[in-house]
Amino acid sequence: MSNLLEGIKGNRFAVFGRAGMDMFADPIGTKSEHAESFRADLGGSSANICAGLVKLGSQAALVTSVSDDAVGRFCVNRLQHYGVDTCYVRAVGGEARCSLAVYESCIEDFQNVIYRNGAADFQVTEADMDAVDYSAFTALITAGTVFAAEPSRGATFRAFENARAAGLPVIFDIDYRPYSWPSPDVAAEVLSRAGEESDLIVGNDEEFGFMAGGIEKGLDKARELAAQSGRIVIYKMGEEGAVTFSGGEEIRTGIYPVTAVKPNGAGDSFMAGLLSSMAAGYSLRDAVLRGSACASIVVSQPGCAPAMPTTPQLEDFIASHPGPSEAA
Repeated sequence: MSNLLEGIKGNRFAVFGRAGMDMFADPIGTKSEHAESFRADLGGSSANICAGLVKLGSQAALVTSVSDDAVGRFCVNRLQHYGVDTCYVRAVGGEARCSLAVYESCIEDFQNVIYRNGAADFQVTEADMDAVDYSAFTALITAGTVFAAEPSRGATFRAFENARAAGLPVIFDIDYRPYSWPSPDVAAEVLSRAGEESDLIVGNDEEFGFMAGGIEKGLDKARELAAQSGRIVIYKMGEEGAVTFSGGEEIRTGIYPVTAVKPNGAGDSFMAGLLSSMAAGYSLRDAVLRGSACASIVVSQPGCAPAMPTTPQLEDFIASHPGPSEAA
């Protein structure tokens, strides 16, 4: 636990995973199929986590590969716009392409159309991981999508080894996206291995249930993972809040209810709010609640990276909100 908490409090994060382009229908309430204009910004779970962290006062560098084209350069430019370190973002040629998400700010029958064929971020190699100066960081973060294909899968496990050798804790957002994987069986095996090798694991009830072989077994799976000394596991349950397992304790927390305009981006914002708050010295319970507040802020606005709150915006939201809700 002490290594994990010290690493988070160091507040310098190496983040592994994808950057992509988000295009969201404008204005709010417009269905994508009826849209005449879209706004573009940074997307991709790991890139969103980076943007969220930096907005909240942390340092973050993204380790990934992007396509050597206008969209790849757009992603790098937007990362830099948010203050994310891009020195470990490598452009790859050929037919690899950055992912694209086309969605709307409309909860009813929400559509998020994701293009991931020949994804550039899967082209990260072990050489890319060995080139990272791990001594410049205090913790490693990865989202689960990196494990869905090679060479990214093996490369990220290599990064785990390098992080361990450098004394850095590993933070893992399960982030299971079925469309990225060759089969559910492969995903369950690989994501379970990643969980076993991590110090802080964050996921929702469906993701833990998936790893356990049934949604009804998810909470027990989270408990089982948390049984290892020094590990923290956060089991998210949507509107019902979260259960945090730490040092034999089970901490139950609620959420900050808002009128949502979309569901996506919440998990990325939660992770950024959680880690930046732990780094700032908040208790684990309060850090989880602040992460939940960040998630609520993001789902109540269009876009993901642009909707991530700054510290003053987060403080204003908490001060003006009557929540959080009672824990389930």
